[in-house]
Amino acid sequence: MTRKGIPFSKLNGSGNDFLLVDNRHDVMRGVDRPSFVAKVCDRSRSIGADGVILIEPSRRADFRWDFYNADGSHAEMCGNGGRCVARFAAARRIAGREMAFETLAGILHASVRGRRVKLQMTRPRGLAVDRSLTLRGRKFSYSFLDTGVPHAVLFVSDVSRVDVAGIGRGIRRHKAFAPRGTNVNFVQPEDGGLRVRTYERGVEGETLACGTGAVAGAILATVRGLAAPPVSVRTSGGEILTVHFDPDRKDFGQVFLEGDTSWSCDGKILEEAYRY
Repeated sequence: MTRKGIPFSKLNGSGNDFLLVDNRHDVMRGVDRPSFVAKVCDRSRSIGADGVILIEPSRRADFRWDFYNADGSHAEMCGNGGRCVARFAAARRIAGREMAFETLAGILHASVRGRRVKLQMTRPRGLAVDRSLTLRGRKFSYSFLDTGVPHAVLFVSDVSRVDVAGIGRGIRRHKAFAPRGTNVNFVQPEDGGLRVRTYERGVEGETLACGTGAVAGAILATVRGLAAPPVSVRTSGGEILTVHFDPDRKDFGQVFLEGDTSWSCDGKILEEAYRY
């Protein structure tokens, strides 16, 4: 690439920040995507983000996304990323305010009203309740749900006291979840809603929010009788996400994640940001 760079926007969904690139006209030609992503997401030496979303043409929907975690790995689904890409697509007139877009987890629908986005999530699968595992000689009880990506959920009495990095890292790579690994959520019921902290696979650390984790926590809390939809989920970043689903249906019906987004900046990514 020349110094004219790659146009991008940076959006934030409840503390998850993403770099978005409209690649429908191949502005990423000749760029190795995993390496590019890992470098531009580096907060010390480049722009910094939790992930990168490339918008591509689609014959099945308004557009297709190519989503990457901060380490350059692909992820099937990201709830907060999905809300950010929907707002971006509506603002850039890539799609209308009601849209459908293609992901590795299937075609998703979203509704955009200003900063607020309501995103249809993939159908949950793989429900498992009250399982246990041993980590460094200590036994942990957990439940599991795949909400587009895998999530282990541990219910705790005080989420502020949990060693999210240490325990999360160990469970994320535990043999119980091999070979894919899992995201790990620590969930505390409070005031009719939930507080959630998440160790996110691919970011390899705690993030300020995780949309698919909020959905997993809300559904599993309802299964255990600790909440009822719509479930309000307070993230580590302090923002509130709302999770909608049907608790009376075995498959939970249509699942939606709703919350605000913020548009941080527009700019151009120069070669020096990803060739170092």
